[in-house]
Amino acid sequence: MPPLGLTSRQKQILAAVQEVGFTTIESLATRFEVSPQTVRREIIRLQEQNYLQRFHGGAGLASGGIRSAYAQKLTISTKGKQQIGAALAEIVPAGASVFLDVGTTVEAAARALLGKPGLRVVTASVSVAQIFCQGGVFEVVVTGGTTRGANGSLVGQQAIKVIAGFRFDYAILGAGGFDDDGAPMDFDLEKIAVRQAAMARSRQTVVLADHSKFGQVGTARIAEPGMVDMFVVDAEPTEQLRESWRKSGSRWLVA
Repeated sequence: MPPLGLTSRQKQILAAVQEVGFTTIESLATRFEVSPQTVRREIIRLQEQNYLQRFHGGAGLASGGIRSAYAQKLTISTKGKQQIGAALAEIVPAGASVFLDVGTTVEAAARALLGKPGLRVVTASVSVAQIFCQGGVFEVVVTGGTTRGANGSLVGQQAIKVIAGFRFDYAILGAGGFDDDGAPMDFDLEKIAVRQAAMARSRQTVVLADHSKFGQVGTARIAEPGMVDMFVVDAEPTEQLRESWRKSGSRWLVA
């Protein structure tokens, strides 16, 4: 669940900082279309509650750092993420070529896919690669690139260039929230660029999201809703999401 007692903007500021570990006041002001003074006041309030730590010109996570934020995400909707992973494993056939994104929901999906024989995996996540290696699946391509965050996310032109050399049956992506029209969104533009590169090389795109993301809004759109073939979720989506996905032609599966 999101932290209690915070405004919608404070929750979004906190989520944005958790994604990258540090961000500037200027970038937050641009993102939320408010003055730097307004952002500074929000950061002060978040620091008073020990969510963030102020730095000159910006804000970072409170003591414990990025890894603590990632560890916290591992505890959110654990059962739902396992259900999503199991449902995905029913969709992806043996021998498929898949791109696997970053994030704790995708990691749960990776564990569920361990039993799929002949799976060909490309990933921009060090954590996902480790799951397959520890599970005895060693033929996994890691894109390379610059690491971002405690989950070992890989971003940058090197990652995009490697992805461009493959064709995938499925791009399996995570999301940080949804726009009003049901489009998947996230907070980090470089991670979004990697996802978009994978979508461009895939026959089908599947977005995984637990119910905690239904009410969240990201910074930028990953894709238009009609570009997603299927959303796999762990609870019935909101009426607004259902209607948006129905209009766009996207399907959804409740795990």
